[in-house]
Amino acid sequence: MTPYEGSPMNKKLSLLAGSFVLAFSAGATAQTTWDLPSAYPASNFHVENLNTFIKDVESLSGGKLKITLHNNASLYKAPEIKRAVQGNQAQIGEILLTNYANEDPVYALDGLPFLATGYPASFKLYQAQKPYLEKKLASQGMMLLYAVAWPPQGIFANKDLKKVEDLKGLKWRAYSPVTAKIAELVGAQPVTVQQAELAQAMATGVIDSYMSSASTGYDTKTYEYIKKWYDTQAWLPKNAVIVNKKAYDALDPATQQALKKAGAQAEERGWKLSEEKNKWYQQELTKNGLEIITPTPELQSGLTKVGERMIDDWLERSGADGKAMVEAYRKM
Repeated sequence: MTPYEGSPMNKKLSLLAGSFVLAFSAGATAQTTWDLPSAYPASNFHVENLNTFIKDVESLSGGKLKITLHNNASLYKAPEIKRAVQGNQAQIGEILLTNYANEDPVYALDGLPFLATGYPASFKLYQAQKPYLEKKLASQGMMLLYAVAWPPQGIFANKDLKKVEDLKGLKWRAYSPVTAKIAELVGAQPVTVQQAELAQAMATGVIDSYMSSASTGYDTKTYEYIKKWYDTQAWLPKNAVIVNKKAYDALDPATQQALKKAGAQAEERGWKLSEEKNKWYQQELTKNGLEIITPTPELQSGLTKVGERMIDDWLERSGADGKAMVEAYRKM
């Protein structure tokens, strides 16, 4: 070792050089962490899709963006998630669009009964809705990353339902303004219950009926309390994954592209998964003693009339944008 190499000055220089190396390394491998709240349990196909999406984001971004999932309403309850993303308390979140139907008509569109009743029709409706949905979210400081439909909605009830009048007086779970409106129109008693509290509400008799998919019936073990599901194919509501725009803008361009690519993959995968799992969910419900019933023509006709009334009311409230969305959908 030369005198220079062992001198105090050289030691200082060495320490400085090491600091620069550490600083450079930290910058090169800096990781951004986001929180993603969801209202649904680990068994739900939306959450399965979210888990794959999160892995894709980390892989495609080279580890620069790490997303932590908080499922089953463990971080925020379902109606609170959109506000949390808007305020950047959570940088990304999954919402049920129809939960916000009272806020703006665009959020209600895919919850209107019998406007779009199958997967192909529902995807067309999404394409018609998407530009208006993106515009609304942008005005609130957010962006749409992707959306995936739930399976078709039916009615869970122990009562024999032959016609729409048979719904009168049922204690009806309302999880959104749309489902509350249906209760009002058919004479049922709406009770606000989110999915995380649904099993308890059935067990304690708070509700004795609700309208949802076979997926929800399976996730909440509805078959332990209710023994009939009327497969009305009423509508296919969508979950949307939304991002705080400021949080997105803070990412470098490569990470932004990684997030968008993972979102596009999740959307394509999610729609396929929804349709595939719908059949599986129904099989599982049947195995567990729940009867799947094709509605009578009288019940279906009555529900369709309810849907027509709700569509007319929605068109009146939504103005020119609403008319444009429905016209675009019907031309597809």
